[in-house]
Amino acid sequence: MSSSAFGSSEASSSSASREASSCPPPPSSHPLAGHGWDEGWAAEFAPYAGQGLLPGRVVRVDRGQCDVVTAGGVLRADTAFVTPHDPLRVVCTGDWVAVEPGGNPRYVRSCLPRRTAFVRSTSSKRSEGQILAANVDRAVVAVSLAVEVDLGRVERFLALAWESGAQPLVVLTKADLVPDPVALSYLVQDVETAAPGVPVLSVSALTGDGLDVLAAVVADGTSVLLGQSGAGKSSLANALLGEDLMDVRHTRDVDGKGRHTTTTRNLLVLPHGGVLIDTPGLRGVGLWDAGTGVGQVFAEIEELAEECRFHDCAHDSEPGCAVLAAVDTGALPERRLDSYRKLVRENQWITAKTDARLRAEIRRDWKRKGAEGRAAVAAKRGHWG
Repeated sequence: MSSSAFGSSEASSSSASREASSCPPPPSSHPLAGHGWDEGWAAEFAPYAGQGLLPGRVVRVDRGQCDVVTAGGVLRADTAFVTPHDPLRVVCTGDWVAVEPGGNPRYVRSCLPRRTAFVRSTSSKRSEGQILAANVDRAVVAVSLAVEVDLGRVERFLALAWESGAQPLVVLTKADLVPDPVALSYLVQDVETAAPGVPVLSVSALTGDGLDVLAAVVADGTSVLLGQSGAGKSSLANALLGEDLMDVRHTRDVDGKGRHTTTTRNLLVLPHGGVLIDTPGLRGVGLWDAGTGVGQVFAEIEELAEECRFHDCAHDSEPGCAVLAAVDTGALPERRLDSYRKLVRENQWITAKTDARLRAEIRRDWKRKGAEGRAAVAAKRGHWG
């Protein structure tokens, strides 16, 4: 397809070229359709086409430079014009951008509004938000069966996935290490209890078991592959791609952890449809303004909380707490409640760092609880006296 169809800055004297410029191809036949281009993105890009810019999707970002796939192929572009102070607005793998048709260096001139964004809190003392992938439809959380499954970490990943706006999916990798089908079934059930409303698949990149189901699921839209180092993400990506594009290294036998074999976030087109964004292993998965996501992961606790006597019940020791009653009867695992409390506290803390009103509310709550505790101690002392 000619560059004039994307609003090239080169003037054309022929009416045929002008007609081609005003009538871009339908999204389904667009050269970028395989990368996720659709009518919505075409409408968002329309103003930039008139400026002679090209549409493209970011497939990789590296130190102020990014690789962008366009109708004419992959090109290298500088992000100097779209580098804001807000770390959540920097160019990210998965972004759709408007890029210059030529120049040395070539520049990204604008990012199209994101539909979804997977964001975590960084491990730095500043606790800034870091965007890992943009415009994803599905968040695939890879969990290795080579070691004991950490359900709390699965819940943490799912909270971020739900908050991003993507549909979560848990994939239990290295299923070949659990040859007993009954034992494997129990492991799947354990994860399902920590992932209400989320599909859970067991797969083996070594034997191919379960890969056909996973390939069918990710064949539509954009999926981001997430997980700890050693979770088997690179092996899984290679299996879905049908070739060894991603470097793979063995995990340590002692703890199942591996080194970062993927060091950048890469956008890959799958052979049977769909787009996959592979990410480096995450050692830290901090929440970032994920209150809605936490509520989604612990939907049963949120529903029980509506039956508590007090609307601001902390589910700690309050009378008439429906959540504690469910724990007492065994209807709600105590581990789930502990995990819920932990993630709620963490999310409140990170949100309060940027929300003065919430900080004041938390401070007042601490003071109220402190006063109640001192009053209880004083009452006990009076009783003992």
